[in-house]
Amino acid sequence: MVLARTATNSDESVCTMFGSRYVRTTLPKYEIGENSIPKDAAFQIIKDELMLDGNPRLNLASFVTTWMEPECDKLIMDSINKNYVDMDEYPVTTELQNRCVNIIARLFNAPLEEHETAVGVGTVGSSEAIMLAGLAFKRKWQNKRKAEGKPYDKPNIVTGANVQVCWEKFARYFEVELKEVKLSEGYYVMDPDKAAEMVDENTICVAAILGSTLNGEFEDVKRLNDLLVKKNEETGWNTPIHVDAASGGFIAPFIYPELEWDFRLPLVKSINVSGHKYGLVYAGIGWVVWRAQEDLPEELIFHINYLGSDQPTFTLNFSKGSSQIIAQYYQLIRLGFEGYKNVMENCIENMVVLKEGIEKTERFNIVSKDQGVPVVAFSLKDHSFHNEFEISEMLRRFGWIVPAYTMPADAQHITVLRVVIREDFSRTLAERLVADISKVLHELDTLPSKISKKMGLEGVAENVKGKKVQRELLMDVIVGWRNFVKDRKKMNGVC
Repeated sequence: MVLARTATNSDESVCTMFGSRYVRTTLPKYEIGENSIPKDAAFQIIKDELMLDGNPRLNLASFVTTWMEPECDKLIMDSINKNYVDMDEYPVTTELQNRCVNIIARLFNAPLEEHETAVGVGTVGSSEAIMLAGLAFKRKWQNKRKAEGKPYDKPNIVTGANVQVCWEKFARYFEVELKEVKLSEGYYVMDPDKAAEMVDENTICVAAILGSTLNGEFEDVKRLNDLLVKKNEETGWNTPIHVDAASGGFIAPFIYPELEWDFRLPLVKSINVSGHKYGLVYAGIGWVVWRAQEDLPEELIFHINYLGSDQPTFTLNFSKGSSQIIAQYYQLIRLGFEGYKNVMENCIENMVVLKEGIEKTERFNIVSKDQGVPVVAFSLKDHSFHNEFEISEMLRRFGWIVPAYTMPADAQHITVLRVVIREDFSRTLAERLVADISKVLHELDTLPSKISKKMGLEGVAENVKGKKVQRELLMDVIVGWRNFVKDRKKMNGVC
């Protein structure tokens, strides 16, 4: 018996979403479709595909906020259609941004009188904030060199090799030489003594990191300031400091109030901080504040009037949403000093729980520090059979996203795993992660070396006995694993 079926478009109004023709139709991926589809179909199809993304709260690679209170979520949605740049149309939003700048500047001990207005701006993140701060340093240095009749075509900036990639972008995009202080095994931040030695008359500033991306460690800004004060007295160069506090700027004031890293130090002229990290706002907000008006050259500020009134602007972007600015102000008044301190203390305590649990496995060396951003960075003691990349890959089966990576020069032979402790990472999750790491280690112990099996390194062990030392073996393993992961991505069509 033959069964016939007739499908008509007129029946779609009574069909469920999964009973419609759209779930069996290939949708456009690289060209716009000829016809429209119903809104519920578009919504459901995209929602279904997004299920294949990882769970943001289990993404332990990221410093970026993944949870906010429902009340703030509603404020964000209520202002989603406001373009911040229309200051004349949205004067209250502009006022909220100015309040945030002043609160943050005073949190960083800017030398302001009671009613004095702080100098700063909201950005889409610390990358833009660093670009703006760098441009201000470059222009001030150029103006000074021109006034002295000296060459101004070879500016440089001194940083540690552990800086985030946005510093490399700044150097390349704006033609500034990047002079990096190399790392060493056991010391994974910029050495202030070496940094001061690298400073010359063309140095526009030294960038210190309050919370290294690699292991969360705070650099010694106080030591750097003291060294540069002495060098400036000897040379007359007046080399300033910028503090990249993207991760640590909303931690240090609440947990380490006695630590001198901010505008209390005379050579610190500007500071950036990410509101979307420990400022506890969703991705898309950063801040940069200057010590005083004189530290931001006036010629970098543009004035426009075609949106209704004279409006000063110093950003790389023009149009941007207002939601994250409003969300930042919500967090600042909702939490206050007490609330931020409670959140950061919780993060530190959960970091200790995770660190102690990892230490109890007796399989890892901890490379992160107790003072700094709540991060646990750890490295295998024994790389004879397996490595950190395998552990990272196997943890994904439990839902965890824990990155494995190599350190920068000259510590690139060190590979680490890193877990970022955010506001929404509870003690229960910390204990669960330790249990899952233990399961992965146990499973790896029962397997043959995946490295030699999949990358043709079976003969490496014998080679080591003759010619190669253990460090060279480790580098072979790291390079081989990187190539293996790269090949897998190619097979998956990822570009």
